[in-house]
Amino acid sequence: MEIYTIIFVQLVSKFEEIRDTMKKGINQLNDEECNYRPNFESNTIANLVVHIEGNIYQRIGTGIQGHRDLRSRENEFSRELYISKDELLNRIDESFKLLIETICELTNEDLFRRIEVRGRQKTIYEMLQQCATHYSEHLGQILYLAKICLGDIYKTTAIHKKTF
Repeated sequence: MEIYTIIFVQLVSKFEEIRDTMKKGINQLNDEECNYRPNFESNTIANLVVHIEGNIYQRIGTGIQGHRDLRSRENEFSRELYISKDELLNRIDESFKLLIETICELTNEDLFRRIEVRGRQKTIYEMLQQCATHYSEHLGQILYLAKICLGDIYKTTAIHKKTF
């Protein structure tokens, strides 16, 4: 298998895993739990999903596709933000669809095309790797908040296989 094919498959697989795990955690919650804030300084799951969505539209829509940047990062963390579980799941589906479809449309040469990310030049490949790390960090926060809300009725999103 060609190295570029491996890279594209790995990127798509990673973003699908992040999306699916996020949805498994959120699907266990109700609207109130999706908007639960443990303290004034913390974010809600809704804030984190909207933040990831904003980052995807900025990095993909603006960075790769060249659309005008409409992101309002400050609003992603608003304490007044309240979004239903169904709307959050829809936002996850739509933003990750854009992300994955865009990756599938990239050429080998596109991976090394340089774009500006927060005032620094990066290759598209570097930017996508950075996004995977960023979204994984927020995924951990989302799952932790779900565990806080649900306690012992939380169902793990990981698959455990016995090896013995």
